[in-house]
Amino acid sequence: MQNTNGGAGLVLAVVVVGLVVRRQLRTRPVRHNGSLIAPAILAVLGAVGIAFGVASVVEDRPLTTLPVVLLVASLAVAAALGAVRARTVRVWRGPQDEVLRKGTVATTGLWLASVAVHIGLALWIDHATGTGVLGTASLYAYLAIGLGTQNLLVRGRAAALRPQG
Repeated sequence: MQNTNGGAGLVLAVVVVGLVVRRQLRTRPVRHNGSLIAPAILAVLGAVGIAFGVASVVEDRPLTTLPVVLLVASLAVAAALGAVRARTVRVWRGPQDEVLRKGTVATTGLWLASVAVHIGLALWIDHATGTGVLGTASLYAYLAIGLGTQNLLVRGRAAALRPQG
């Protein structure tokens, strides 16, 4: 099966990743629930994407163990890189006692590395299936896990800075 997703899917993915990285570089408050909304939306898109990817494979042949193992490994790598990125985000108490966050150049570099790792693993997954777009379609799940991990860890650091009371 050929990837009929075409350029539109690639453009959408680039836009989503660009928006996520851009948002990381802005100074903004660490909100209690706000940092989990984007990963939740990406998780829904990711679940749909993986379902679509699996369907694109099983249309032509059975899904074997190797692509599934590679997909799980890819999502584990997303969590690990999210944890590393969380350490590069500056977190501090602002002038009105709010807790603020802002990504750094290292955060951006790790985002770019994370996307490159996903592309490599996605290509490997798609090669291992021999058909379909399971690896490619897992981008949103990868982003959801990486961003969710990063945001949870940043929220934990922010909690330590919040005024008690």
